[in-house]
Amino acid sequence: MGMIESFEKMLAQGKDTPLLRFSLGSEYLKAGTHDRAVAHLRAAVTQDGNYSAAWKLLGKALTEARDDAGAKEAYRSGIAAANAKGDKQAAKEMSVFLKRLGE
Repeated sequence: MGMIESFEKMLAQGKDTPLLRFSLGSEYLKAGTHDRAVAHLRAAVTQDGNYSAAWKLLGKALTEARDDAGAKEAYRSGIAAANAKGDKQAAKEMSVFLKRLGE
């Protein structure tokens, strides 16, 4: 059983957490399944709006899915979340990604 299958099984068993959703999003992104990655990463940030790593990965997934407007929005939200918790490195990285998108 692969990582995606293992994580999906955990989700089906009711173990719905931001970390599990982040992990699923990450695995789907690696597999090139952008729509599923985006769905799980959106669920992660809905459950924990301060999860800056999930915001950053959501921005990446949206960029790869060619949704630049959505990616910009995700990065902006992620920068705000990162700044709120003092995660300067994550905020700086997302600022660079946002600039690459023309912002």
